[in-house]
Amino acid sequence: MPILIAPHAVLRRKTREVKPEDMADIRRVLPSMFSAMYAAPGIGLAAPQVGLGLRFALVDLGEEDAREPIVMINPEVIAETETLAAREEGCLSLPNQYAEVTRPEKVRVQWRTVAGDVMEREVDGLLATCMQHEIDHLEGILFVDHLSVLRRNMILRRLAKEQKRK
Repeated sequence: MPILIAPHAVLRRKTREVKPEDMADIRRVLPSMFSAMYAAPGIGLAAPQVGLGLRFALVDLGEEDAREPIVMINPEVIAETETLAAREEGCLSLPNQYAEVTRPEKVRVQWRTVAGDVMEREVDGLLATCMQHEIDHLEGILFVDHLSVLRRNMILRRLAKEQKRK
């Protein structure tokens, strides 16, 4: 399953909420999405990154021998701390591009599981960063949008130059 690379237009579109009738399609694409994410290698992948306009994303911070996959359907940040934390971020849709991004240090995230159960979890550290990053994708936001215009343009130009060379 190919991962779309910026500036692909799909990456800038806001996704639509997943409805019960979408679940069969989601179940069908999940194995391919996890394979693409692990092969990249990455720790998160949102539906728009593979061309799907639905509100769901994957996250897995586990090591290869101890996977901890999370499928978030219709996720949303329902609370966040005022305390901020900076962490270097990258993105499978902006390969080999990294920058320090400041986000809320802790967030409370709510989502539905593939089984339809409502999950709510307070997360911090890398998991908080990863979940916020993937939820941003569902809003058409890339990590570079959190940077200054100058820094964002530098990264996007460098990415374009690298993609031309391929």
